[in-house]
Amino acid sequence: MNSNNPPQSLAPFSCKYSPQIPELLMHLGCTIAISTYQAGKVVFISPKDENSLIQLPRTFEKPMGIAQSFETDKLALACKDEVIVFRNSENLAKHYPKFPQRYDSLYMPRVIYNTGGLDIHDLSFGEGEQLYAVNTLFSCLVKIDDNYNFTPYWRPSFIDKIVSEDRCHLNGMALQRGKPKYATAFNNGNTYQSWREKVTKTGILIDVDSNEIIAKELAMPHSPRVFNNQLYVLLSATGELVKIDVASGKKETVIQLQGFVRGMDIHKDYLFIGLSKLRENSSTFAKLDFAKNANEAGIAIVHLPTGALVGKISYLTSVDEIYDVHIMPGKLRPNILNPRAPESKQGLSTPDSSYWAKREE
Repeated sequence: MNSNNPPQSLAPFSCKYSPQIPELLMHLGCTIAISTYQAGKVVFISPKDENSLIQLPRTFEKPMGIAQSFETDKLALACKDEVIVFRNSENLAKHYPKFPQRYDSLYMPRVIYNTGGLDIHDLSFGEGEQLYAVNTLFSCLVKIDDNYNFTPYWRPSFIDKIVSEDRCHLNGMALQRGKPKYATAFNNGNTYQSWREKVTKTGILIDVDSNEIIAKELAMPHSPRVFNNQLYVLLSATGELVKIDVASGKKETVIQLQGFVRGMDIHKDYLFIGLSKLRENSSTFAKLDFAKNANEAGIAIVHLPTGALVGKISYLTSVDEIYDVHIMPGKLRPNILNPRAPESKQGLSTPDSSYWAKREE
């Protein structure tokens, strides 16, 4: 990874970044996790020291939403046709056979929910560690558990039935007091992929409790989040981070970024926002007015109290599109194992102990 000038020969996941970012992450004591379904990876971006960053990319099939339970230190990841739940073991991390003493945490796969191909977007742990997900294909919010592929929790009032037609491109979800409170969609249509016709102009924000549309004419809204009791939304088609008054529906631009924005999380006073390149051959993205300017993928870091851009991480290879951005506080060198990786079968935990089993000859 390179702070300023990249070498001519670039390795996979090469990136450049503002010089102050490693020191900022060290000061904040956190790691950035991103999901990129285009590259088929979850990537942990950590401060190696105050001058440089280090990455850990792990392969997953179409990774999308990332969720974390801070009570039990679990991670959940929405993939192509399943949701995987991981739990951290600091002891397994300490004795990780490949690199002992390298990692401060190790997220081991514990449960795999077979959801089927629901095109799950946002994913969150709620009250009682209930997993909630945005089921984009079926235009509803759902519960994920071991009873069914999904259990419908809520659907917009304009959706008359739950069918696999991606009618409004429901994509984003924000929780409040442990339950879904706000949702974003690209329109309020009730027919097969009706959102595609005017995709950049018909986005909406919905109050889940009242089922009222509280903001309209949003430019491809994504990643609604409640921070400090304020509601923020990313408008992907204009590159804006906006704060929305839930009473009036009025929006206030916090910052305008040059890029397709999607995926957002906060730690202390800093927002971490995903940037994606636009696919030139996409009929949907070609409609965006600033398509020629959305030419990099990475992370923009914004100081929320002032709305100032603090710095950026820009990928030079491998990553073109980012879906989710998640901050892992208290983790300066985490690791995660795909359940298909052989070493994930060797790390064993009980309530009192943990063990690395020897491989069979």
